[in-house]
Amino acid sequence: MHPFLDSAFHIRWSTLVPEAVGPDIRHALELSKANIEAICAQDLAVASYDSTFAALEAATEDLSRGWGRLNHLDSVCDHPAQREALNAMLPEVTEFFSSIPLNEKLWTVIKAVGESPEIATLDPVKQRFVEETLADFRNSGADLPPAQKERIAALESELSKLTKQYSEHVLDSTNAWEMVITDEAKLDGLPDSAKAGAAANARAKGIATDESPAWRFTLQFPSMFPVLQHLHDDGIRRQVWEGSISVAANGEQDNTPLVWKILELRQEKAELLGHGHFADLTLLRRMAANGSTALNFVEDLHRRVQPAFLAECKQLAQYKAAKTGTAEGLLEPWETAYWAERQRKEHYDLDDEILRPYFPVDGVMSGMFEIATRIFGIAIKEKDTVFLEPGSNETAAEGLVEVWHPEVKFYEIHDSISGRHLGSFYADWHPRESKRGGAWMNSLHTGGPGEPHLGLIIGNMSPPVDGKPALLTHGEVETIFHEFGHLLHGLLSDVPVKSLAGTNVPWDFVELPSQIMENFCWDRESLDLFARHFESGEVIPQDLFDKMIAARNYLSASAFMRQLAFGKLDLELHTRLTAYQGRDLDEVDREILAEYRAPMNTLAPSMARRFNHLFSSPTGYAAGYYSYKWAEVLDADAFTRFQREGVLNPETGRAFREHILSKGNSAPADELYRRFMGRDPELEPLLVRSGLAEPMVA
Repeated sequence: MHPFLDSAFHIRWSTLVPEAVGPDIRHALELSKANIEAICAQDLAVASYDSTFAALEAATEDLSRGWGRLNHLDSVCDHPAQREALNAMLPEVTEFFSSIPLNEKLWTVIKAVGESPEIATLDPVKQRFVEETLADFRNSGADLPPAQKERIAALESELSKLTKQYSEHVLDSTNAWEMVITDEAKLDGLPDSAKAGAAANARAKGIATDESPAWRFTLQFPSMFPVLQHLHDDGIRRQVWEGSISVAANGEQDNTPLVWKILELRQEKAELLGHGHFADLTLLRRMAANGSTALNFVEDLHRRVQPAFLAECKQLAQYKAAKTGTAEGLLEPWETAYWAERQRKEHYDLDDEILRPYFPVDGVMSGMFEIATRIFGIAIKEKDTVFLEPGSNETAAEGLVEVWHPEVKFYEIHDSISGRHLGSFYADWHPRESKRGGAWMNSLHTGGPGEPHLGLIIGNMSPPVDGKPALLTHGEVETIFHEFGHLLHGLLSDVPVKSLAGTNVPWDFVELPSQIMENFCWDRESLDLFARHFESGEVIPQDLFDKMIAARNYLSASAFMRQLAFGKLDLELHTRLTAYQGRDLDEVDREILAEYRAPMNTLAPSMARRFNHLFSSPTGYAAGYYSYKWAEVLDADAFTRFQREGVLNPETGRAFREHILSKGNSAPADELYRRFMGRDPELEPLLVRSGLAEPMVA
């Protein structure tokens, strides 16, 4: 009847067609509005937690389910009819969700019950839900006068439209660029894996045959980056770099005006809600608490890392000069990855391509599952899947789980002791033109007490080529472990209130579970569980492992500074907007990041035009990109307990599951961290891990 709203655990993706979007989402809106009205209409004399707070959480469940599925498909299976259907409903859905905390009748009821004596009799998790809900309402404008509430609603609607447009510009301009090469000699230096991928891409596009070969390159990372890193032809590398910086930077797809407009609307929203800027509004209930603390965090790390960063930049320029017999000078931006890789190979005798055969994607997944099984007490099993064409009216055969694309896989997670079904998830790892770039985790269904959760993990990793399995770089392996950490945070959640479950935690805490998993990609014991040659099954030889470890912190200050630069740009734009408004975006970018960027001969335009983390949703990582480094402090520090007690020690893993992964937002983040570590986090382990500080002697 309403496929997008179907509550069945296994989603029938083939029924989620554009024609169903309008009827389904409007029906869900009607149900949600009726549920909200019922809460508003009750007698305050008998209103209770169950009839208000619990009812409010359940009121929009159908709408959230349908809208979430549609937005997921928009990310992985974009096409014009679906995009049109989503955009047609976007204003109505945004208006409804933004109206909830601005509903005066609803706020009167919620506030009255939230301040009643009953709340003190509830268990601690329900009390926290009440506290968080009241804070959400106030931070969204519940106490504002009517005219200002109306303006807040209009701002939310406009931000939803503009950020969706921003995201579409990035996707469309990324897909619009291609480079086709027909002379194989020009590919000198490119790894065989990258050449095979480009050749397969060209054949798939119908622009090459076995008799007339060609190689097609795109701006998808697995296609683009090997060119910048390995190709000897400086001119081709330059063309690829120029293509990458042109994303959402020209013509009708130029995101420049959208960036400024989004920033202005966010600033206006913050001021209406009583804050000096958007960062203070956004960080109010995160660990950092305000924009000043977050900015000080970034700038403190910058001061610590800058000397090593500048030394790395100078040393790389000297290396290039020595190898080319030219005078030392500034590098071009399309040269840095190339010369950095050449130097790494020479200094550490390590080529990423040598490692690829040890990282077939299925082997990485199964080994990662084995690690999680050992330390977290879970069992993971793959289920058989089937892809059905959208609108085909077919039904999956008994025992098969339907997926949205033939490459997607499906897994179940059970508790290894009780056997209880904890959750299931989809995995979709390889790039497509209909799929946005990057990697992410999301939740499709949060189970109630005793019910399984449903989630997904998405990536854009090196695809399989010519019948061989997809062979990943070590960096791509880290990405898989990262997203799997997010997934475990969602699927191992054991919180009775859905709104406090899983990854619904302060944004600067949410990266801890994901980033701590990356550590297992560097430990010999854990690596041996998944890093096995796709043909021989052998583990990584010790001499190659030693080279990996030796090269781990190669140019680590530069990588560190890159993340700090993103955080600095984000926070400056969201704390000091009035200082930059009306100016050229690239000039502003260069001013803010003058001490965060390596000096280059050619200046790159601002990444703000294609910075999906900041501008592809009304909030997202806006004023929160610092969270990656903040959480790195937490993960480096927390992993010292694993190192001390045994990296695969099940007792340590169970403690992490108990105190972090299962608890969601049922208690303050700093309290959860102290429960696991027995103390507050320390900064030093991150600097030591990055090779930027000496280990402290006990």
